[in-house]
Amino acid sequence: MRAALLLVLALLAAGPARAEDVLRMGDQRGNARALMEAAAVLDGLPYRLEWNEFPAAAPLLEALNAGAIDAGGVGDAPFTFAAAAGAPVKAFMAFRNRQDGLAILVAKDSPIRTVADLKGKRIATNRGSIGHQVVLAALEEAELPFDSVAFSFLPPADAKIALASGAVDAWATWEPYTSAAELAGLVRVVRDGNGITPGLTFAVARDSVLTDKRPLLADFAARLARARAWALKDPAPYAAVWSKLIGLPEAVPLRWFGRASYRTVPIDADVIADEQRTIDLYVRAGLIPKARAPQAAAIFDTGFSQALLEAPAAVQ
Repeated sequence: MRAALLLVLALLAAGPARAEDVLRMGDQRGNARALMEAAAVLDGLPYRLEWNEFPAAAPLLEALNAGAIDAGGVGDAPFTFAAAAGAPVKAFMAFRNRQDGLAILVAKDSPIRTVADLKGKRIATNRGSIGHQVVLAALEEAELPFDSVAFSFLPPADAKIALASGAVDAWATWEPYTSAAELAGLVRVVRDGNGITPGLTFAVARDSVLTDKRPLLADFAARLARARAWALKDPAPYAAVWSKLIGLPEAVPLRWFGRASYRTVPIDADVIADEQRTIDLYVRAGLIPKARAPQAAAIFDTGFSQALLEAPAAVQ
């Protein structure tokens, strides 16, 4: 509770939140919503919170760019892609997690065993997603050129079907898709993201919202940080709420949350350096022209993190 109060008080200079104000949040597969409802941190909101559900980061960021939502949670890779494309957004919160669930998957009976075996194969994923990112990072680790594989850019539901039908040889995806496919006994992991990707996700907002609705974002950030700290102690209640909201068995979120260990971190020099490495990877891969590549420090709003730094109970 002290962490939440410190964060809000540190940003009161932006003006008080009004009851008639609305914060339109984008969420991916119920992630933040289920967490905050399970942690009971949404009581007494001084504004109306509207949730908007998306299957992946790309459509969430498109909605953010179009002004259909105010803010949302996305991985570092799609955020990088959006920032390079000129979307008027910045990250205002950062989270670290293990990358077991960010993985290159193949069918259980596939002859593919290593990243080197992917040479000449077709991989399904979203363009600019963390799935795309893990493939590029894995190819560099294996000292293979980026054009060693062919990409089929598909949303998760279509990518899953493509892998099952044999239309592609591998699927690079993230949670909850990885845990659901593993628990169903459908896939094997060829390479996960541990050690080759930063394990960063961000809460991002439109530039105008960071100014016009800053007190609302400050309050939301404090509540979300408190919920993340709560879920680290026992992910089971979070998993139960998420399961009911999304309609997947509790075993899926239990596997996901238990091994991911999401934790709030300040946007510090390490986070900015990791984001710069993601930008540089995309430039090397030719996904972002060098002339359009942003500097990592320019696409963060560190004002919220300063308040979190003063409240270590909310930050791990």
